[in-house]
Amino acid sequence: MGRTAGIGELRVPTAIAVTGADLALPPQDERTLPAAVLDGLDRRPLDQAVAAVQTLIEQHGHVIVVYSRAVPTAVEHRLHTIRSLLESDRVALFRPDLPPLGLAVLARQLRQLASCDLSPGVLASAGRLLTHYIHTGALLASVARLDRVPVGLKSHARSWVPGSQFGVLAHPQPQLVKAAPDTTLPGPEFGTWMLVARGQLQSDWVTGTLAPAWKAQGLRETELPAESADWWGTGKLIEFCAYLPDLPVLYQLVTSVRRTVCHWCGIDVIGDRCVFCSATPPPAHETTRPALTAGGRHSRALTSGG
Repeated sequence: MGRTAGIGELRVPTAIAVTGADLALPPQDERTLPAAVLDGLDRRPLDQAVAAVQTLIEQHGHVIVVYSRAVPTAVEHRLHTIRSLLESDRVALFRPDLPPLGLAVLARQLRQLASCDLSPGVLASAGRLLTHYIHTGALLASVARLDRVPVGLKSHARSWVPGSQFGVLAHPQPQLVKAAPDTTLPGPEFGTWMLVARGQLQSDWVTGTLAPAWKAQGLRETELPAESADWWGTGKLIEFCAYLPDLPVLYQLVTSVRRTVCHWCGIDVIGDRCVFCSATPPPAHETTRPALTAGGRHSRALTSGG
């Protein structure tokens, strides 16, 4: 893709970091920046882990760490410890409610956007917005240990005979079906590509049934993230994710949302929460006149937590 009109560049792009090399997907295009991989944070001496993040701050100014809810507890504690020791408001810790493959896709979208003229606060906020455009799930051989979707879905699946395979949509709206050639899951209403990661399960349901039903404009395969088996409760799975691949579309989505200034740390953000300092807007009676009259309104997608 050539240079796109309206998409500028920053000399020192914000670093997008992930907690494992398998979450650093190959570039989507020639503008996709490399991911900073903070691997083995819980196994390194603390001073080395702190130094690694400090170096990223010195090189990039700001760091956005995207990590999964399936990350080991020790890694999450280490991330918060590092941020606390550095006493830095330049490190954002972002843990969206996505399975590992969806999270890796989101991190790559942020790596695409990091090459543009977006401030660190807007880029960090963009993660919450773009999450709403990701459809991700898995084909599972068993739902016996599936505990990251509503329990009602699992209870319903208990009535099915052993040997069945289950299509599970984790995001944006959890749903579970018994996989069959004439059965699919609700998909996106806009054009997407699909990324597939195969675990220890043999099936063509995702590529032969689901992808055509979702009208995927392209299909690629990648390695299954190490955290996927823990997230889904089984290694017998095929994980999938439908996503927006094109930088101009991602850029337009982000820049179409009203920007505000965080009342606590002062950086530009979109939505109702600053990812760097976690501050939310003050009550209406405490809001200053400029904040009340900053044009437009919040996007619905950005005022729903996350």
